[in-house]
Amino acid sequence: MTMPERKTLFGFGPGTAVGEVSEILRCAARADRDGLDLFTISDHPYYGGRLDAYATLGFVLGRTSALTGVANVTNLPSRPAPMLARTVTSLSALSGGRVVLGLGAGGYWDEIVRLGVPRLGPAAAVRAMEEAVILVRALSGGGGPVTFDGEFHQVSGIDPAPVPAPPIWLGSVGPKSLAVTGRLADGWIPGRAADWLSSRYRESRPAIDDAAAAAGRDPAEIATIYNLPGRITPSPLPATRDRAGRWVGGSAGQWAEELTAAVLEHGASGFVYFVADDTPSEVALGRWAQEVVPAVREAVAGA
Repeated sequence: MTMPERKTLFGFGPGTAVGEVSEILRCAARADRDGLDLFTISDHPYYGGRLDAYATLGFVLGRTSALTGVANVTNLPSRPAPMLARTVTSLSALSGGRVVLGLGAGGYWDEIVRLGVPRLGPAAAVRAMEEAVILVRALSGGGGPVTFDGEFHQVSGIDPAPVPAPPIWLGSVGPKSLAVTGRLADGWIPGRAADWLSSRYRESRPAIDDAAAAAGRDPAEIATIYNLPGRITPSPLPATRDRAGRWVGGSAGQWAEELTAAVLEHGASGFVYFVADDTPSEVALGRWAQEVVPAVREAVAGA
């Protein structure tokens, strides 16, 4: 076993219901206090009962001191790329760099178009995402005015923010979006419940690596961060995966053993935990942050 070169990241993803504001803020405070790295929020602006992702991230970052905020993932079709660039660079400036841009091409198009956004086909949506990555970076880090005349995004003589672009993690699935991830992204979010043993990972990661190598990049530079739902149980489960091979959870010890292997044997870069049963969020978060995460960190550091 070899020691991973990058820090392994651990995060938590709460619900986003407007009626759960108090619980979300308590979880953010606890995650910050207990030393987690990431706090992620889903972005579904077409649902009126859910909080806006970036309003929530701004509020959470203002009330915490160490957590990095991530929209998991940003619904790009509803957020014009130039304004998204202004949003993430402003959050970075306000929080001392504690933000990552999680970005997706758009998945729920029947819902997205209800916002008045023109429908894009899959290939066009991926091209729009690629342009957005390029433009967000161009509008970050200072320098002279930016003019960009793309297929989907155009700006003329816009000054970039004097703030570095945040890391960009793409929630990519199809071959074209995986290739964009390899060419341009800092990280890859495979999708909810797709882990290091899943067919999605085995079939998709080589496409990212090939695209990175073709672009002259080291594929190892592209982190893989898993959204990982599951139960953390008081005692061990007889099976931690279901018949289809999907992770379902187990005791803190079973989680720690599985995640340590994911880091050391499969190169996992990070994990965002989602509660997958009726355990209260604060209880589940406490087990994750105080039992599972320290055990994985200790095992990885000692490998």
